[in-house]
Amino acid sequence: MTEEEKHLWFDFLCALPVRVKRQKVIGRYIVDFYISKAKTVIEIDGLQHTAPDAKKADEERDQYLRSLGITVLRYSNESVKKNFRGVIVDILEKTKIKISK
Repeated sequence: MTEEEKHLWFDFLCALPVRVKRQKVIGRYIVDFYISKAKTVIEIDGLQHTAPDAKKADEERDQYLRSLGITVLRYSNESVKKNFRGVIVDILEKTKIKISK
């Protein structure tokens, strides 16, 4: 896992009240994180994902996952580093996971 993936995992995802799988195989793809209860994939993207070929591959992958009824949430490494709270709020809103404080 990248540093940003470790940060998201250890400082948020592993403490959720639902099961989150890391490096989950779905079809011919390996996704960063998968929340089965919410049918949601979370991808943390580095700069390599900004290249045209990578963008095309990501779109094909996302299309495949959506065809299975899976929502794909993508966040950049930069977002995780600089706006961690915003990323976790977005994940909670989009997955409708409730956490007790």
